[in-house]
Amino acid sequence: MSRARCLCGAVQVDICLPTEWIAHCHCRRCQQAHGSAFVTWVGVKEAAASIHDGESQLRWYRAVPVAGLKQTGERGFCGRCGTPMLFRSERWPGELHIARALFDGPLDRTPQMHAFYDTHVDWVHLLDDLPTRSAQELGG
Repeated sequence: MSRARCLCGAVQVDICLPTEWIAHCHCRRCQQAHGSAFVTWVGVKEAAASIHDGESQLRWYRAVPVAGLKQTGERGFCGRCGTPMLFRSERWPGELHIARALFDGPLDRTPQMHAFYDTHVDWVHLLDDLPTRSAQELGG
């Protein structure tokens, strides 16, 4: 079992390994929601995740569709400290995506690819050999 937690610790997520996948997402929605060049997500089956929110701080924001962006879904964040934590969408039924940086220790795998790379920022240059996939290649 591995645990992810927000900055203040009010919201925690335990997952049972194995993870389904880990990937760097470069879509505009993730860039805007996290204020970063990309977000590294850990994909797990919802049944393998247990959310602990004893103080009822977990909030969900549902993104509205925007022309040219099929990336809708809900983003979970801590209402106290504001940490962006989770993503779920009808596009990936039964999955929960958890921001990798929220886990303190190692997981069962490292990132496997750069997703939505066609919208990556031009001010970060990646030097890894991971495969890249465009929105079109990922179906959206």
